[in-house]
Amino acid sequence: MISAERISTARTTLNVLSVPGTTGEPVLFIHGNVSSSTFWRPTMAALAESPDTGLRPLAVDLRGFGDSDPAPVDATRGLRDYSDDVLALLDVIGPAHLVGWSMGGGVVLQALRDRPEAVRSATLVNPVSPYGFGGTTGPDGALTHPDGAGSGGGTVTDFVDALRAGDRSADSPISPRSVLRTAYVVPGTDLGEDEDAYVESMLSTRLGEDHYPGDSVATTAWPGVAPGKRGVLNTMAPTYFRIDDLHTIDPKPPILWIRGTEDVIVSDTSLFDLAHLGAIGALPGWDDTPAQPMVTQTRAALDRYGNYREVAILGCGHSPHVEKPAEFRAALVAHLSEA
Repeated sequence: MISAERISTARTTLNVLSVPGTTGEPVLFIHGNVSSSTFWRPTMAALAESPDTGLRPLAVDLRGFGDSDPAPVDATRGLRDYSDDVLALLDVIGPAHLVGWSMGGGVVLQALRDRPEAVRSATLVNPVSPYGFGGTTGPDGALTHPDGAGSGGGTVTDFVDALRAGDRSADSPISPRSVLRTAYVVPGTDLGEDEDAYVESMLSTRLGEDHYPGDSVATTAWPGVAPGKRGVLNTMAPTYFRIDDLHTIDPKPPILWIRGTEDVIVSDTSLFDLAHLGAIGALPGWDDTPAQPMVTQTRAALDRYGNYREVAILGCGHSPHVEKPAEFRAALVAHLSEA
């Protein structure tokens, strides 16, 4: 049985899941964008059923997601509103192994960058690039335009409308359920009885300029939108979020990078990167702006870091812990046992 507790920190109040009766080293799971701790429930339950691992699984709802307080997000700090919340939680529960999925992977990277002594180990699950999402090129994340055009809160529209409408159907290709089935996982993945809970998790996302997706500004550069200063998607704009000095931290906790080989969200050819969509003719007016090589960028940053291992799960999409849970847990437990 998994329980939920609201924990007050020096910064805000966060909803945290735990498994009563488990003891050992804390492992804090951090969800991605348009989701919540709900996506970690099966992983937590499975770890708790294997007490020989000596782990205490926990999962947090980031601000504005799930049942945590909907504090506004200052995107000019990059992902630090989220990572500072996590570090404040660690001040309460003690140092922990951090596991971050997608945007949550970026939160883990920022927490690791800012306070490595609080992180026993890091696991990145299909993480956002160390140079954000959209608007960069090359392995070192060079900006394609100085204002970050092609990234930020103006890069989504219809999906926000579907979230606001509370669409639980699969009638539209941009409904939360359809996006879950076709982008969060490889199409055809059987999500079983958990699917409805995942949809409700997505719908728990707070909406607006202070939350998801955030604000945006117009730009003369293609595709005509640049990041604003508030809300979720702007936290990952390359003008605000950039971790190019991770290799300088001391100590260097071990990092495990787990990724699905069929991911269409975080990819060198991401179907959520406007530049790639322009290149394949899905968006008009493309001006040869190059796509962001997200996986290549992560690998380059981790190569500089040194103390890491990459596990690529074949036939898996954006959510290895959901799609290939046994393979995911095996890699994670092996990593944690060696940390």
